Amino acid sequence: MIDTGTTRLAYDEDGSGPAVVFVHAGLADRRMWDHQFSHLARAHRVVRYDWRGHGGSADHEGPVTHHEDLLALMDALGIDRAALVGASYGGAYCADAALAAPERVTGLALVCPGLSGHEWPEVFTREARKMVLGAVPHERLEVYRAGHADPDPGDVAAMAEAQARFMVLGPGRVPEDVPTEAWDLSLLMLRELFARRWSGPVCSTLWPDPPAKGRLERITAPTLVVKGLSEIPQIQEVADLYAKGVPGARLLELPDTGHLPSVERPGELTAALAEFLADL
Repeated sequence: MIDTGTTRLAYDEDGSGPAVVFVHAGLADRRMWDHQFSHLARAHRVVRYDWRGHGGSADHEGPVTHHEDLLALMDALGIDRAALVGASYGGAYCADAALAAPERVTGLALVCPGLSGHEWPEVFTREARKMVLGAVPHERLEVYRAGHADPDPGDVAAMAEAQARFMVLGPGRVPEDVPTEAWDLSLLMLRELFARRWSGPVCSTLWPDPPAKGRLERITAPTLVVKGLSEIPQIQEVADLYAKGVPGARLLELPDTGHLPSVERPGELTAALAEFLADL
């Protein structure tokens, strides 16, 4: 644990050399980077951490500006400059940090990223709503979303599996399509996420103003964008926005891959990151 001045964050650190900070996805925690963390430590100082209100980090009630926590973590660890590797909304936080403090970011690797300021199309929100309500009845879900609840373990498990099928797998795939260890870790992280989220204080994201959307051309760091070709089309479209909007961005498309390439295709992603980082 480290005190950033506004919260306490759980983190791991290893290796020496140019710094790399990993920022996990919203449906995961820092364990999603196991393979990348251990292998890239051979040539880099690697750091991975849990967001405020997630994993082993301190609880928080109210809005959180996550990219500020990322930069505060770097301050607390004495990291002046680092390459940032972020997945899903963790990727959005990395992009926001690169816009807020470009002099501190040596490179960006955005894995199936989110984007601050992006509005999801109605087809996506409709399908997400259907998935959620198919897992837990509306009445109980409202109680859980208010926080400080005592959630039924069956509801936690049902929501975790629904989210994993919807996000981790993507349309038309089944658990047997991914490695067993990847599916098991995804379910474990999601179960722990919902058990904590529903029983603890309500924590929300406060996005920067102005957001990254509409400012991608101002990102100056060398950028790698990774897209899983089996995940939800509307999320793939966000990766395309980065690939087209960030000057000089490189796009890596991974066939038969969903929203968490770091656990589904760990070796392939680690190799791609090592190559990208070596060029910085």
